[in-house]
Amino acid sequence: MASLEKEGLVEESRSSISQESACISDLGNLDSAEASKSSNIFSVFLEPIQWIQMLSSQLNPTFIIGIVIVYGLNLGFSGSFFKVVTDYYWKDVQKVQPSVVQLYIGLYYIPWIMKPVWGLLTDVFPIRGYRRRPYFVLAGVLGGVSALMVALIGNLPAALALSCFIGIAAGMAIADVTIDACIATNSIEVRSLAPDMQSLCGFCSSAGALIGYSTSGFFVHHLGAQGALILMAIPPVFITVLGFVIYEMRSPCLHPEKQKKMGTLGVAVKGMYQTIKFPQVWKPSLYMYLSLALSISTHEGQFYWYTDPKAGPGFSQESVGAIYAIGAMASMVGVLIYHKTLKDIPFRNLLFFAQLLYGASGMLDLIFILRWNLVLGIPDYFFVITEECISRIISRIRWIPMIVLSTRLCPLGIEGTFFALLMCIDSLGSLTSKWGGGMVLHVFVTRTDFTNLWLVILIRNILRIATLGLIFLVPKADPSDALIPQDILMTHSTVTSDDEGLELVPKNDRSPELLLNL
Repeated sequence: MASLEKEGLVEESRSSISQESACISDLGNLDSAEASKSSNIFSVFLEPIQWIQMLSSQLNPTFIIGIVIVYGLNLGFSGSFFKVVTDYYWKDVQKVQPSVVQLYIGLYYIPWIMKPVWGLLTDVFPIRGYRRRPYFVLAGVLGGVSALMVALIGNLPAALALSCFIGIAAGMAIADVTIDACIATNSIEVRSLAPDMQSLCGFCSSAGALIGYSTSGFFVHHLGAQGALILMAIPPVFITVLGFVIYEMRSPCLHPEKQKKMGTLGVAVKGMYQTIKFPQVWKPSLYMYLSLALSISTHEGQFYWYTDPKAGPGFSQESVGAIYAIGAMASMVGVLIYHKTLKDIPFRNLLFFAQLLYGASGMLDLIFILRWNLVLGIPDYFFVITEECISRIISRIRWIPMIVLSTRLCPLGIEGTFFALLMCIDSLGSLTSKWGGGMVLHVFVTRTDFTNLWLVILIRNILRIATLGLIFLVPKADPSDALIPQDILMTHSTVTSDDEGLELVPKNDRSPELLLNL
């Protein structure tokens, strides 16, 4: 009897122990689940930092800092801030007519059209043995002095103010060409990271644009248009400092003789000519030009309609600025979408669907112009923000692979010059788009008559969709594949046979295979 009681007590103790252990196990599972949830939350914030650390370890940290400064401060912030503040400067300070302002703004593009010239200087004419660092310093000094002059000198003549603005634009363009040459070099040497570099560029420029658009109205209101321009001198200071800290190997031979420099210049020009003749190069270059040129710009007609209280919704200046800022945020979303899900898709497939969505999204403008959004019960402000976000996301997804493709077409040795040439082709495409759109607007739209604006939008959308017929010009290759022959890279790398290039990463892969699957 006693033995049975003992056995019962033992069983009870065992069951209680098992229950306690089960409870402890459940608590452990709950703790681990909570820990995993918290780790997932932290990983969302840590992942961008880890990504930047990965790029810094694979490339050079000063190169990553250079992208942030040039694309974030120089192109993103300065570009958006410059666009808004200069409009108020010409209107309120100089009191210039709108048609004259249009002419002045067109002159801002001269330094950007000259990008191949800046590229040739950085590739062929090193200063004290450096091909990149001195041009960062030059860009920073030129942009900073120009901004300070127009901001601090009162009653500045219009011609001198215009020269200062062109100087600011020239500083931005030179810095852009110089960092693009560094990006092209690294894209050739570390092909697998080319999409990541362009994702970082796109994110930095979008973040900078968001800050610029969001703050421009505030500073113009409190400092005035001229006083706000003093902030344009801050990014050039960082660019000047970048010229002293970015890593670049100094050439052991400086080639001081003028004859040798002119010979090197001739080799670079000849290399550009030989490279552009290859079908692997001129076909995608032609597509990039035509895809931009055929998408005629209707921005001015839509802007006049947006701000017209009788014919259109009559948006205020604050509303327009807020729309731009929200669009900049949407651009960052587009960069993230590309980086997370699209960066490994072949060029032709991605650009086909991006162009198709680009044409389809243009129909939202048509719905807005015809006021069908009000029939559907959608307020104007909500609809235009939705349209702006969709348009910016698709534009980013369409733009980044074309930039990645451009870096894949650059031969080593003249990569800065050739990439600048491709970007000049893109600028000409954008200029053709604006001129073509202006001609169509001149025929159908006036400052007060927007009756046929819907027809202009429809023509633009048809041309966007028609561009799909040119998609055969884009190669089927992946972003990590080589697109130009091996002998071009080897031949052109001898242009700077004494390693004047910006060695940011080890030369671990300089023999890419030729792809002919166009």
